[in-house]
Amino acid sequence: MTSTTTEGNAKASAFLGPSLLGIFLFMTPVPYDGSLTIPVAILAKLFTGGLGDFAVPLITTLITASALISCYFFFAKPAWLKDQPLLSALFQLSPGWFVVRVLGAIFVLATALEIGPSEVWSGDTGGLILFDLLPTLLGVFLFAGVLLPLLLNFGLLEFVGTLLSKVMRPLFTLPGRGAVDSMASWLGDGSVGIMLTSKQYEQGYYTQREGIVVATTFSTVSITFSLVVLAQVQLEHMFLPFYAAVCAAGFVAAVITPRIPPLSLFADKFIDGKQRSGNEELIPQGHSAFSWGWNLALQQAQRASKPRQLLQQGLHNVADLWIGVLPVIMAVGTVALVIAETTPVFTWLGMPFIPLLELLQVPEAAAASETLVVGFADMFVPSILAASIEPEITRFIIAAVSVTQLIYLSEVGALILGSKLPVKLWQLFVIFIVRTLVTLPVVAGMAHLFF
Repeated sequence: MTSTTTEGNAKASAFLGPSLLGIFLFMTPVPYDGSLTIPVAILAKLFTGGLGDFAVPLITTLITASALISCYFFFAKPAWLKDQPLLSALFQLSPGWFVVRVLGAIFVLATALEIGPSEVWSGDTGGLILFDLLPTLLGVFLFAGVLLPLLLNFGLLEFVGTLLSKVMRPLFTLPGRGAVDSMASWLGDGSVGIMLTSKQYEQGYYTQREGIVVATTFSTVSITFSLVVLAQVQLEHMFLPFYAAVCAAGFVAAVITPRIPPLSLFADKFIDGKQRSGNEELIPQGHSAFSWGWNLALQQAQRASKPRQLLQQGLHNVADLWIGVLPVIMAVGTVALVIAETTPVFTWLGMPFIPLLELLQVPEAAAASETLVVGFADMFVPSILAASIEPEITRFIIAAVSVTQLIYLSEVGALILGSKLPVKLWQLFVIFIVRTLVTLPVVAGMAHLFF
């Protein structure tokens, strides 16, 4: 009996220890530097702070080296590459992704050295990406990449997924394990949520549709960034109503958007081409959701890789993010911001929203319309444009909608495009527009209650 008890305790510890540590690191808000954030973000900030002025040269070197090595493999096509799975995964690119990676290198060099057209490297375009965004992501990618196995490999997803399968499926058309990704994004950091979602898809737990739904529906911004947005539109005193509107609109969008195109049109098949059978989440007779989830979690914890293999897997994740994703963010983010800053394209795209804004009784509808689509380039730009709008209710609506739109190319959109999730740029834009159409009436309705 004692031996059986000891073995049971060891199995439980193998599940609970790493999983609870993962929950703490990725999903537990803690006070830091006057605001709430998650421990992984604190580690990332400390890492970036420790690098100091070396962060930008390091990023520039990584993106440039990524492009140069990719050029060698793209044109030389060495036969030995097929025997090197890591190098093949990092540098064997399709023509489209090869061009994106080279563009990332061109933009990062132009920005770091301030050469070429100033529209590319100014503080509102390439400079914003290189000096403000990428140093933070460098640290987030490092610690999230190394520590993600704590959430992925030790049974937490199996346990929570079984418990919540009867909630997530009817509400959001997602498997129960999607709750962990959702919480990691909502409570923690949207970029971490996308990394977790992409890995779940690659490992065969999500279908194409499910992975893209999670990535484009729950990759929310942090509370800290929400405060920055509010400060920009001079409505810091409205934080609680603002966040209530964001949560309400986000929930409504999470219920509606997976059920309508384009999200509903993505194939419900796994990365290996197999269709979801619908029996994967069934609980066997004789088990409750808790007991079956516990059983699956213990089985997964026993299968978990050894520490050395986990470290190798984590470092592989980091290499994939540093070499593969940083250039995508630099390239896509810069192009989007250049278009937003130097052309009237987003203003034209916003004009069809004027009748809807007028119907929702939003003051200065024409000025507000200019901010709605520009958020696809960067989430902060709408708040910058809204700062000069006089009515507080309009600034409130613009700020809240910009946060609930979620998909912006300077970070989240580029992260999704750089992942293994099979979604194209134009599809992301359509999803962005659909989210805007769904969340705008909710935010406007709540704004009329508060003002």
